[in-house]
Amino acid sequence: MNKDEMQQEAARFLTTYYTETGAPAEKSAERIKEVTAEINAHGTYTQTYEEIVYGVKLAWRNSNRCIGRLFWERIDVADARQATTEEEIFEFLFSHLKNAFNQGRIKPYITIFPASSAKEETVKIWNHQLLRYAGYETEEGIIGDSDSLEFTQICELLGWQGEGTHFDILPLVIQIGDHPPVWRTIPEAFIPEIPMEHPEYEAVADLNLKWYALPIISDMRLEIGGLHYISAPFNGWYMGTEIGARNFADEHRYNLLPKVAEIMGLSTKHASNLWQDRALIELNEMVLHSFKKQGVSIVDHHTAASQFRIFEKQEAKAEREVTGKWTWLIPPVSPATTHVWHQPYSNELKKPNFFYQDKAYRQGKGCPFHG
Repeated sequence: MNKDEMQQEAARFLTTYYTETGAPAEKSAERIKEVTAEINAHGTYTQTYEEIVYGVKLAWRNSNRCIGRLFWERIDVADARQATTEEEIFEFLFSHLKNAFNQGRIKPYITIFPASSAKEETVKIWNHQLLRYAGYETEEGIIGDSDSLEFTQICELLGWQGEGTHFDILPLVIQIGDHPPVWRTIPEAFIPEIPMEHPEYEAVADLNLKWYALPIISDMRLEIGGLHYISAPFNGWYMGTEIGARNFADEHRYNLLPKVAEIMGLSTKHASNLWQDRALIELNEMVLHSFKKQGVSIVDHHTAASQFRIFEKQEAKAEREVTGKWTWLIPPVSPATTHVWHQPYSNELKKPNFFYQDKAYRQGKGCPFHG
């Protein structure tokens, strides 16, 4: 992004920020002038903490794939822009895990590391999520999470060794600039996991299932006013279907529908008896029941859709169009029972926002260990 483009993005964001926060027009103009001069002199600029906080909120409000946007104003922001050493970075990540979990009353939370700059070494987080289970290829098949196969192999090449179970938490891997990556095992005190039980089918507990309580995305780029924060891990709380209808149910993940159907006494010979549908509902009830039994925040898809309807009404009152990616907003279970199913949405991209980016360990090339 050249200077002119950065100035335009900065001015656009600052105008929105000062307008929506009710600041006088002259204050906005003064700040834009100040930022423009800084970009001309240095090719970049530094945002205030208040600007970053509001930028994060706007990025959540503009996230077309998120059904949980009703709470966009409630996210806590940790400013980690001064973190320059590996230990400081790990300390911020551990702090994120602790503060976001909040003893089960999960907080929407984001940690902001320095914006990318040609003049400074960039902080990179290699993990897809701060908490994630390993995946191993064995002669008997995949053990653990198949989505983690590549990253698990990279962690092993770095020297980490898991126990080889279905639920080994991967280490945190970070890199500063072009320095070698380093990893740390996450202390157990910062790994909240939920043992899975079913309120009716007690045999489900014999499967020894569990899942981590915090979905902290750590490999997306946050863009605010022309600045790119390539390391900005963030979380809300789980919608139950993310675990019950995808992580546990997908054939290429944990593929638990046949096992749950067996516990329920269902025949799996013919799809026409809807055994998959019936097992899927019970799998999702298991997740919701287990989280609630442990007193940990989670939301079911019907409640999430109702909350999204409130968000739509609030945005309409503010005379803002709600954008969205329909295929992501509809839940993977009973989508036609929600109002979202019947709603058209524009998938127009607005900024600030979160963006996908190349995995940090690839950086536009192959695996650093395999070329």
